[in-house]
Amino acid sequence: MDLVLIEALEVDTVIGVYDWERTLTQKLRLDLMLGTDIRAAAADDDIARTLDYATISARIQAFADEHDVALVETFAERLAETLREDFDIVWLRLTVRKPGAVPAAAAVGVSIERGQWKGDT
Repeated sequence: MDLVLIEALEVDTVIGVYDWERTLTQKLRLDLMLGTDIRAAAADDDIARTLDYATISARIQAFADEHDVALVETFAERLAETLREDFDIVWLRLTVRKPGAVPAAAAVGVSIERGQWKGDT
């Protein structure tokens, strides 16, 4: 299996457990590793045969605009499910960071893996 990477993607969304957090948008920073097979795309030099970074990135921002959740964990879980369904992704690792949430830390967040890792075929 090959991995398509999207690193340090920034999206704005309403997220948080405190009342004051529900009144503003906050920045999340996402890292994604998306499992796919790039051989067909590479052979034909055809973006339609791989995972399109721009399309996926736009879908992530749309997801952030559409969902109003309290927990980073909920955001990560629902986003992972959405991406796997929308783009037929067999495996992914998603890290969601919330910068500035804890003053003494650069960021806090979660990292999850979903799907089935497929070895080389």
